[in-house]
Amino acid sequence: MRKFLDYIIETVIFICGMLSIIFVVLIFSFLLKEGLSFFKDFSFIKFITNQFWYPNSKVPSFGILPLICGSVLVTLGACLIAVPIGVMSALFISEIAPKGVRDILKSLVELMAAIPSVVIGFVGMVTIVPLVKNIFNLPTGLSAFSGSIMLGFMAVPTIVTISEDAIRSVPWQYKEGALALGATNWQTLRRIVLKAAMPGIIAAIMLGIGRVIGETMAVMMITGNAAHVPHSIFDPVRTMTSTIATEMGETVRGGMHYKSLFAIGLVLFLITFIVNFIADLFLGKNKNL
Repeated sequence: MRKFLDYIIETVIFICGMLSIIFVVLIFSFLLKEGLSFFKDFSFIKFITNQFWYPNSKVPSFGILPLICGSVLVTLGACLIAVPIGVMSALFISEIAPKGVRDILKSLVELMAAIPSVVIGFVGMVTIVPLVKNIFNLPTGLSAFSGSIMLGFMAVPTIVTISEDAIRSVPWQYKEGALALGATNWQTLRRIVLKAAMPGIIAAIMLGIGRVIGETMAVMMITGNAAHVPHSIFDPVRTMTSTIATEMGETVRGGMHYKSLFAIGLVLFLITFIVNFIADLFLGKNKNL
């Protein structure tokens, strides 16, 4: 009976794993089908380098350079906020905080990860946007900077959770050996623990970046949705994800505008796939410590 149950469980797990792979392949195939049909009529180089996104004008212009710049600017700003806060928080939770405080902080971090993005976007609209406008004396607070703050807040739980696991997986012999040689607690954390956990920390950062790049609702509500190449982080921007979410309902199925949105989705899929692949490589290295 036990062997039969083990066989059933293994079969279910195998089927679930295969279904996950099949779903990813089907999604990618659908994006390829719709996206590549767009590139039959429009140059890929022009699509990437053109500075104007006017898909509904009399002479349509399909250029996603401002969308790429907006996505990159918001992502870099979010990383500058989330990476130091996330890594230092993970270090504090895993190595410094007392056990009772550690459990509370871990629960709070996990609770942060469960907040819906639309709620974060709404909070950003009513708090961060007016604050940024007043502090920096801007015409509008809907900018890449406001989006970076809220996306950084969204990326922190991912970075903290994975970094904390990586730091706690460092063998205790490393720390005891460093302390026995006369190193201080801070020297041990900085030169031994962080270096040993660095592959896992980098993987956490990459996964946090993947979360930021793929976010839709929050950036659509906060960044201003202006499809032009930004000159500073305080300019309104539009990201690739918000463009797809905003314009998909306005397109004619099978038209150039419709296909161009799938082409954006294809580019976005490739970017997130590369980011997650790099993160998996670092996670694999971390398991071999």
